[in-house]
Amino acid sequence: MCNFKALFISTPLLLSVLLSACDSSSSGGQPTPPEPPPEPEPEYLPVPEPSIEAPPDEGDIALISTFFDFAEVGFVQEEFFLSGTANSFTNLNELGTDGRWEAEPAATADYKTRVVVYRPENEADFSGTVMVEWLNVTQGFDVPVGWGVGHVEALRDGHAWVNVSAQLVGIEGVEDAPLPLALKIANPERYGSLLHPGDSFSYDMFTQVSAAIRNTGEDSILGGFTAEVLIAGGESQSASRLLTYINAIQPLYGAYDAFLIDSRYNSSQPLSQEPEAEIPTPEAVTFRDDLPFPVINLQAETDVIPLGAVDERQPDSDYFRLWEVAGIAHNDNYQLVSGRNDIGVGPEFALVVENTSILGVFECEEPINSGAYPWVYMAAMEGLEQWVRDDVPASEAQRLDVLDDDSDYLYDDNGNVTGGLRTPYVDAPAARLSGALNEGSPGCRLSGTTELFDAATMAALYVDRQGYVDAVDAATQTALDARFLLEPDAERIRAAATLQWDALAP
Repeated sequence: MCNFKALFISTPLLLSVLLSACDSSSSGGQPTPPEPPPEPEPEYLPVPEPSIEAPPDEGDIALISTFFDFAEVGFVQEEFFLSGTANSFTNLNELGTDGRWEAEPAATADYKTRVVVYRPENEADFSGTVMVEWLNVTQGFDVPVGWGVGHVEALRDGHAWVNVSAQLVGIEGVEDAPLPLALKIANPERYGSLLHPGDSFSYDMFTQVSAAIRNTGEDSILGGFTAEVLIAGGESQSASRLLTYINAIQPLYGAYDAFLIDSRYNSSQPLSQEPEAEIPTPEAVTFRDDLPFPVINLQAETDVIPLGAVDERQPDSDYFRLWEVAGIAHNDNYQLVSGRNDIGVGPEFALVVENTSILGVFECEEPINSGAYPWVYMAAMEGLEQWVRDDVPASEAQRLDVLDDDSDYLYDDNGNVTGGLRTPYVDAPAARLSGALNEGSPGCRLSGTTELFDAATMAALYVDRQGYVDAVDAATQTALDARFLLEPDAERIRAAATLQWDALAP
């Protein structure tokens, strides 16, 4: 401490000097430690920009997507071919379960793939946010699962959506696919020039798409619009590949601003595979926790126990959130069926229904899941956008309640799983909603189940329509306050409550 009682301060200057010396000392006479220097910005490798061309004018775009007219909602749909030279990668350290992998470019190969872009027609309506989806190829052809559940949020907020044919199967196909929709099979005249050198190169191809998106030229894939936030996403098998991408490739290029990983199961995909050198990844892998970009991993009941991701649970951290959602399945009725016509209008899309048919192509043994999948997915989209733009982290969620040996969940008196991220679909339920494996056609297995309550059960739970409406309203508000639902979706869920009661009441 400084003591000036015995000093005669003759000038203001001398007083200023003494006070400055006092301020720089601690009570023990030691100088105050300096502020630590800021963390250095990561040094990323440059991302090559691919060449862009229009596909031949031969037939229509091959992609099973939504059914509404894009022009009627102020959007355009365009397809582009991207080409260039891509790298495969090799590891520099042991690929451990913590995901802190080091990799470097290895072999090179030429490629030509396609992207399908959905964007607002007018630049004034563009939010600056772009969802970049690694298309799912589990069925032997490209499927835009994320667009299927998240398109309404893109339409109402003006986000662009870039669907990427990142993998060989989506272009070339596989034997015994349930539908002949791989690009070269569906339309060889349009897609015959595409060239995929193998999935070892898929990671770099996906990275190079980011450069095409950030290109603001008039002939760019966004029509000259300026992209501000790029959120990469993928579901199931695509989520597994993006897990490898996050752990090994994102640290090299920093190409994306955030990631929405939807329904990963209990592994990640190889860093490299035949015909290149095989570099497998461990059976159990978590997301690395040392990179400064947000990740939300949204998990259905199907993913956690039936598909084994319970073994890869990890705690939330500064840039990671695990959302295990009660009452939803890996695939559901909205994503597969009803949501294809949804433009964000009407409460009927929020109803819980029993449906066993997937577009008349697949027939399931039990009604497929009809839970809260799309509404939580769209909340995750907005949560990531706010995290990037405003540095507001997404909400943390409970984990689903499981038995000590992880063999099954814990259930409430209505048969719904306890714990996890909660919505009115399980907190004011009209059905038992499950992520259990279904039977029937191949597309049914991961689609969960729905068992609507009968009128007597609804009366026992809620007494009357108003009781049910009030219960849905309260549960919806709780999820809204927790930022697990968005306000426009909450309005539709509330509006659906009277329809739901009337459909089940005597």
